Amino acid sequence: MDPLIPKTTAQSVKLFHRRVFYIPGYDPIHPRRYRELYRKESTDQAAISGYDISLHAKQTKGPYGWRVHGTMNRRQAQADIEVLIWSDIVRGSMSNSIPATYAQLARTAWAYIGSGALFRLMLLRKGPVIAALYPIVFLLAQLAVALGLGWAFGALVAAFTHPALILVGLIPVPFILRWFKARDNKVFAYYLMHDYAFSARWNGANPPALETRMAEFTATIRAALESDCDEVLVVGHSSGAHLGVSILADMLRAGLPAGHPPLAFLSLGQVVPMVSFLPGATRLRADLAYLSARNDLTWVDVTAPGDGCAFALCDPVAVSGVAPKDQRWPLVLSAAFTQTLSPERWAQLRWRFFRLHFQYLCAFDRPGDYDYFQITAGPKTLAARYAARAPSKSRITRAVNRHTHTA
Repeated sequence: MDPLIPKTTAQSVKLFHRRVFYIPGYDPIHPRRYRELYRKESTDQAAISGYDISLHAKQTKGPYGWRVHGTMNRRQAQADIEVLIWSDIVRGSMSNSIPATYAQLARTAWAYIGSGALFRLMLLRKGPVIAALYPIVFLLAQLAVALGLGWAFGALVAAFTHPALILVGLIPVPFILRWFKARDNKVFAYYLMHDYAFSARWNGANPPALETRMAEFTATIRAALESDCDEVLVVGHSSGAHLGVSILADMLRAGLPAGHPPLAFLSLGQVVPMVSFLPGATRLRADLAYLSARNDLTWVDVTAPGDGCAFALCDPVAVSGVAPKDQRWPLVLSAAFTQTLSPERWAQLRWRFFRLHFQYLCAFDRPGDYDYFQITAGPKTLAARYAARAPSKSRITRAVNRHTHTA
């Protein structure tokens, strides 16, 4: 018996126990960031919604994580949350070299423009396409400024010395570019460039190091399905959503243990089309089609039109052009930021695009039927919570992907 659960409660009512595996997006930060975010935002949501929730030290073996106790509607639940870490792979993909970043820019632009993927993506949502173009435009603007200032400096030197010395204008260019890069924590141009370049470099396929890590994640989740918990929930945020699709597809193809607890997948702020629309994303497209027809899991996809970095309300299977005739999943829902956040809170966050992309993991001051903390730390399975829920009326299901081959 867990010493943190009151004895009388533990004896009288069966404690709902969940294992949660969180797959981050393209993020180089230590996973403790997610623990602190969960601690702060769950406290805020509990105060708003009138339930109790508390965080405790990790009790299970395995990846970095924490334990949560929740009391909601007079029922108690316990969740062991673990972060499936691939931040080291993310850091390894981030070049510290300015010339290498500009080389990434050229390769990424060609991957999306040359394949026709960019133009197809624009038929879905302009927000994430603008987000993808932003680092390209911003980095090219920085280069133009650096070259312009360098030319002005060289012209000034040449005017007072010799015309050939105009070439000294190249000297300040790298220093100006370094000045821009040193302030990237305010504009995120380099970070976003590395993010989109990560998928573009392999034309939509996963690099070998990531495939190896995903196999480890698959084994970790499958081991949890051999426990006596009441639900195994996989949460994929942003780029972590399409990793979750492939991880779960691999696990289901290999077969689940007999008598396993309910398996659920929650994808948040997904950017699946940014990968699935590339020619080389055959594995992801095959996994999307396979997972969408399974009856041994529940898949709920939550996005919001207010999130300019996600493909809001786009059914990732259907828009990728691989929806089978017997498609069951995902259930596409809207977090409806303009309704679930008060006008005052929405005004504060509206132009903070990166913060809004993480709102799915945060508190809502006017919560609807989506509550991240009730889903992860409450006494209901994901399937039970949304059993009677219809998909959003605004969901997009038209197939616009040019590349639909899966082998």
